Amino acid sequence: MTEESSDGRLSRNVTDLLQELRVAQAGVQILFGFLLSVVFTSQFREASGFEKATHLVAVLLAVTSTVLLTAPAAWHRLLFRTGRREEIVTHGNRLVIAGLGSLAAALTVTVGLIAKVVYGPVAMAVVMVLVTALFAGTWFVFPTKVLRR
Repeated sequence: MTEESSDGRLSRNVTDLLQELRVAQAGVQILFGFLLSVVFTSQFREASGFEKATHLVAVLLAVTSTVLLTAPAAWHRLLFRTGRREEIVTHGNRLVIAGLGSLAAALTVTVGLIAKVVYGPVAMAVVMVLVTALFAGTWFVFPTKVLRR
């Protein structure tokens, strides 16, 4: 088996990072489309101020996630011929982790809002705690434990 060169490893890392973004971006696009369409319904006009504010928070989190998850592709496009692959990978990784956190928050707030509208504020709180625990455990805690082994 041949050993991978440093440049080859960085090139593969950039490719892997951009491929992972394609998966995450699909979820953001679906969520963002849903959140945008809700505003144009008659039920939304009748929503409480709290529900409208919570919806706006979810939209802003989805926008933040979109920005963070697309940034590595923009960085790659702007810097790929400058020999800055290491910076693209390092900063891109951080941006993706922040973007995934923002996506998890956007989904949590969205599901919490749905629970509030359907079942009330107690259900909202319970659902948001459960969804937060699910995301935190699956996306961040479990991988950190694997890394420590």
